[in-house]
Amino acid sequence: MALTEHITTAEQLLHSPDLGRCELVRGELVMMSPAGFEHGRILVRITRPLAEFVEQQRLGVVTGAETGFHIGRDPDTVRAPDVAFLRAARVPAEPERGFFPGAPDLAVEVLSPEDRASEVLAKVRQWLDAGTETVWVADPATETVSVYRSPTRAEVLGEGEVLGGGELLPGFRVLVSEIFAR
Repeated sequence: MALTEHITTAEQLLHSPDLGRCELVRGELVMMSPAGFEHGRILVRITRPLAEFVEQQRLGVVTGAETGFHIGRDPDTVRAPDVAFLRAARVPAEPERGFFPGAPDLAVEVLSPEDRASEVLAKVRQWLDAGTETVWVADPATETVSVYRSPTRAEVLGEGEVLGGGELLPGFRVLVSEIFAR
């Protein structure tokens, strides 16, 4: 097993499978605790309708948590959103053995109770700066989903409102209340 203080590149991270859940942010390894039960439940409530829609419409691929996206170099950054979507034109013809080289078209983050607002906003900014078109941030505490297409402005959707796919996923719709339903 590699010593964590010596992991500063995407290549080193890729070849260190015993680390557990982590990301590489500007050459620094960030260890992450396993997600809690509520986080996982909400994650599936977003992933299931999204994946079914994408498959039915043949729009591309939906990936789950732990999928690494190599979004920065020198120093390297590898982030893993809770859910991601890649348009069909960007899906590699051959299976990728490593991290995806670039950002997803859609990144979805589900907040955990210990997440700090400043850190979440920094992650949203990283996704958008790397080329992600849209970032959804689901907040179980407020039962809202914030839709970012710009790092400075979010559309916040709550109970009774519909989370839509916009131009990225035309026709995709899910009630925000369904995401947080118990």
